[in-house]
Amino acid sequence: MQTAEIRRRFLQHFEQRGHTVVPSASLVSPDPSLLFTVAGMVPFIPYLTGREPAPFPRATSVQKCVRTLDIEEVGKTTRHGTFFQMNGNFSFGDYFKEGAIQNAWELLTGSVEGGGLGFDPERLWVTVYLDDDEAAEAWQRIAGLPAERIQRLGKKDNYWHTGAPGPGGPCSEIYFDRGPQFGPDGGPLVDTAGDRFLEIWNLVFMQYELTDVRSKEEFTVVGELPNKNIDTGMGLERVAYLLQGVDNMYEIDEVAPVLRRAAELAGVTYGSGGREGHTNDVRLRVVADHVRSGLMLIGDGVTPGNEGRGYILRRLLRRAVRSMKLLGVDDATLPELLPVSKEAMKASYPELETDFARISSVAYAEEEAFRRTLTSGTALFDTAVATAKQAGTPTLSGAQAFSLHDTYGFPIDVTLEMAAEQGVTVDEDGFRALMKEQRDRARADARAKRTGSVDVLAYRRLLAEHGPTDWRAYDTLRTDSRVLALVADEEGPEVAAQGDIVRVVLDRTPFYAESGGQVADAGILTWDGGRAEVIDVQRPVKGLVAHQIRVLEGELRQDVELTAEVDYEWRLSACQAHSGTHVVHAALREVLGPQALQSGSYNRPGYLRLDFAWQGALTAQQRTDIEDVANAAVRADHKVTASYMTLPEAKAFGAIALFGETYGEQVRVVEIGGPWSRELCGGTHVRGSSQIGTLALTGESSVGSGSRRVEAVVGLEGFRYLARERDLVRQLAELLKAPQDGLVERVSGMVARLRDLDRELADLRGQQTLAAAGQLAGSAKDVGGVAVVTGSPAGLGGGDLRTLALDVRGRLAADKPSVVLLASESGGKVALVAALNPAAVAQGLSANDVLKAASAPVGGRGGGKSDVAQGGGTDPAGIPAGLQAGEQAVAAASGR
Repeated sequence: MQTAEIRRRFLQHFEQRGHTVVPSASLVSPDPSLLFTVAGMVPFIPYLTGREPAPFPRATSVQKCVRTLDIEEVGKTTRHGTFFQMNGNFSFGDYFKEGAIQNAWELLTGSVEGGGLGFDPERLWVTVYLDDDEAAEAWQRIAGLPAERIQRLGKKDNYWHTGAPGPGGPCSEIYFDRGPQFGPDGGPLVDTAGDRFLEIWNLVFMQYELTDVRSKEEFTVVGELPNKNIDTGMGLERVAYLLQGVDNMYEIDEVAPVLRRAAELAGVTYGSGGREGHTNDVRLRVVADHVRSGLMLIGDGVTPGNEGRGYILRRLLRRAVRSMKLLGVDDATLPELLPVSKEAMKASYPELETDFARISSVAYAEEEAFRRTLTSGTALFDTAVATAKQAGTPTLSGAQAFSLHDTYGFPIDVTLEMAAEQGVTVDEDGFRALMKEQRDRARADARAKRTGSVDVLAYRRLLAEHGPTDWRAYDTLRTDSRVLALVADEEGPEVAAQGDIVRVVLDRTPFYAESGGQVADAGILTWDGGRAEVIDVQRPVKGLVAHQIRVLEGELRQDVELTAEVDYEWRLSACQAHSGTHVVHAALREVLGPQALQSGSYNRPGYLRLDFAWQGALTAQQRTDIEDVANAAVRADHKVTASYMTLPEAKAFGAIALFGETYGEQVRVVEIGGPWSRELCGGTHVRGSSQIGTLALTGESSVGSGSRRVEAVVGLEGFRYLARERDLVRQLAELLKAPQDGLVERVSGMVARLRDLDRELADLRGQQTLAAAGQLAGSAKDVGGVAVVTGSPAGLGGGDLRTLALDVRGRLAADKPSVVLLASESGGKVALVAALNPAAVAQGLSANDVLKAASAPVGGRGGGKSDVAQGGGTDPAGIPAGLQAGEQAVAAASGR
């Protein structure tokens, strides 16, 4: 039975029994604390824990999952895999133990003709929790299982909770007996390795409220839950290999095709036995698993990167590529393997077919980048390993591993694997110490910007003494404030005089502090007898705002009452840029798809840039469409609103949260046009999208593998940009005496004519070269029995001069030794070429020796083979002396 068919039967079985079929959630977990969806019940956690009311009493799903804690173990055994699918059925206060057991038994043992899976009931065993008599009795009554096939296990195996206070309860696991060839009889209680009695389904009965959860087995049961829930999980791959009659998940229909194709490419046989065969099998399993996992992750919008999900994907793809290389395949392999995986998976996930062009472009680009990395870094690795072995201490230092990582992009995981294969260890502690130093330096640089090189403890003392800054940036551009402290490198100065630059902490402020990609506000502080400009605003510690100021007039002291006022035009332009960033992000997602997710941004008054996940440059049409969608949103004057809610509420609301960002319990959601643009954001914004003004894209570029950057200008800057382009078009039209709408045609014609002229000029140069060749050949003179030609045609580069020298050599008699030495000055540089015929080489002459002699007077050098050598110099005045020196070298070598 095919995996897709098992999946279909599972969903149909539960749909017929009143369950709502819920599509699989994305592999990208909505929980910022998780990289991926790691279990089938993850999307249902809010309902199972009671945080949110369930929208249905019963549900069923087949959830895509990825677990990456044991990537290194993948392939070593047939048990570990990264991507898997979990069939599940859920009850939220509806049916309980009896219903769960009956539903499971009917599907497992139902006839294939009747829509069941057709398992032999005589080969099924179950476990229940030690004192769960209710479940044991239900298994006996509903399934007719004898008591000896219902085994009782403790909390370690048959009790479930989240690891935190909340719901929990006993569980019951269903096992399939694979037969005596796989291990001893006696059920799962005896077969602790799980080779013979294979767990295929876990039924969790959430019936208790738990508290004081200390470990898997240590907790306190407070009492029964008012609403009892059911959460079950059936491993789809496990059931598939049982029903397909194969030994493990690597041999099922959704995985084996990739394994077989990889074996074909490598010219090896899977399962051939022996030490080499085992090593090859491990590598083939790595390839089969990682190619499928990579396909599914990219399908859900993940792109390769150096952090978080992107790093996991990069690691999976690169392990697959390197495993193929170790199997002896040097060519690119993902173009061979990824389409095979897509064909195997598309029956369950048809979207892979429609999105394969994007998926494959991401994967193939990553393989190409890694192949370049391997080429450049392997030589350094091999040298380091050889040196370590010669020293008698087969260990790569942390510095060597760091150099491979920092210079050549070698992930530490690849270095560790390669070292293990060579019998060499790696100083991981040293490597991680150097990585920490690098991160600490980066953090220190960022901290210095926030604190102005002031010890952060000074700010912590101010926070403890005065409490957090009364921050009014969302509400007003002007506040009446008091100076709490002047802060400098050492002790706080008592006074800041005209021209001084210091940091000032106020009791309240209207100034926006730099954060979230938005630069700080600019403005003025005024007090009785003085004035200062605000040149930067930072949050050196959470809750405190520090202003870097330059005193323009008077003196500023602690406790001075003053007026803090933000520059209105600056703030307006900053708001236009930040709201413009949200609009561009929404336009990107509308035009390119939801995978074009923002990964970083920067906005200052009138300007914005946005980095997003995407593979390959945008087409001209895509850029036009993005700009059109963005400006249509501006023209529509969408209302811009901000509201506060909890993070779970924001996620349920559909707000986009960027992975890697840290969010508190309460978050701010900014909407532009309602659901069209809904993001977590702490920046300042316009009130209606029309206030953004003109929005013009000015650039698009790459900022790394799988990441692009768009730049734009907005508001007055956007108008000025378009005005400059208008003026440029007008000037060109006047210069070329062509209408503006005919400029492209006119310029294209001019470019074509210039190309024709270039070709004509090249032809003329060729004719001149031929003419010069004849003249030079005729000027040959005998030097010790060698025909020597020297000359200095003007204006030739190295390539043209070499062509001329070879032409001259070809015109001289082949049976007599001949040497051609030419030099040419072009653009203040000297080109040199020495060409010898076979007779001269046979006589012991060398083009390298001739060139070396000629190079010294022109301040140059060069080299080549014995018959042709080429070089250059920097002193054209030395050409005559160089030619003479070359001729003298021929004379000396020929014995004249």
